[in-house]
Amino acid sequence: MKSFSVSVVAALVATVQAGLRFGCSTLTIQRLDPVVQPGQNPSTHLHHVVGGNQFNATMTGDVGARGTCTTCQMSQDFSNYWTAVMYFKHPTNGSYHRVPVINNAALAAGTTGGITIYYTQYDLSKDNLKQQPITVFRPGFRMTVGNPATNATEGAKHIGLSYNCLQTLLNRGPEMRDFPTKPCPAGIFVTHHFPACWDGVNLDSPDHQSHMFNTIDLDGFTNAPPCPSSHPVRVPQVTYETVWDTTQFSKLWKSGDPNPFVWSFEGDSGFGTHADYMFGWKGDALALAMNKSECFYDGCGSITKQDMSVANKCTVKDMVGENIDGWVSHLPGFP
Repeated sequence: MKSFSVSVVAALVATVQAGLRFGCSTLTIQRLDPVVQPGQNPSTHLHHVVGGNQFNATMTGDVGARGTCTTCQMSQDFSNYWTAVMYFKHPTNGSYHRVPVINNAALAAGTTGGITIYYTQYDLSKDNLKQQPITVFRPGFRMTVGNPATNATEGAKHIGLSYNCLQTLLNRGPEMRDFPTKPCPAGIFVTHHFPACWDGVNLDSPDHQSHMFNTIDLDGFTNAPPCPSSHPVRVPQVTYETVWDTTQFSKLWKSGDPNPFVWSFEGDSGFGTHADYMFGWKGDALALAMNKSECFYDGCGSITKQDMSVANKCTVKDMVGENIDGWVSHLPGFP
């Protein structure tokens, strides 16, 4: 298992050829899923969503071209990124309370909750003899990673899906495949690392994953082998990082008790963690950035960064209308 601190990550990114790392404030928290359950309102379980204001129950075509604002620091990124929502289950009465999201370390000032997004060429390192050119996604592209139905045996093999029990926001502690087994001093850090090899044809697939292929064996931020002939197109490596503020529940987690945190799909095992992605960059903005070299964190000379006070004004309406806050007797969507 790996243990990371910000200084270690900084050392890793020193070898990168080109990539982006930026924050997106929270756009909405609703029971909608336009990838897995398009058109269904509400969807089965609750999601935490960041990105462009075209997010809705049914998303087709070029959402980037239609977007008018985004919660992301990169002002030309109208993509949407979402994950399931973490809840705390009270050990005594069985009620639930939504766990808030807090900022990851080193994000732009003013970022509100949200998710840290990576687009990298070569998983933070490059082997010139093996790597392939980067082709960016096309309008309409979407994909998922992980599966809420995954059990512990399958979960142990999950690629790039991990947890860290934060000691501080700068000290992540060891990397784990399941929920932490004791209270975390600074919250729970969750990583979703998507595949980076595409079949080059399909913008989606029935399971939202078969059009993609992952050449990484286990850990996300490692040098990726070449793409196979079945999925020959190397696309940007997309990764999410989310920090869940579990600290306010630490006093309710008694020593020796099992993990009290669950995902919004009634997942009391961490192996079911999953995430969705829908491409929505304006024009060729992402392609220009991915074709740059020796840049990271910034806009790679071609993307305009917006102040997060502007990003935070971007919203979408509540399209479901249900109580997701405070103590509730059941998870949204479940009896």
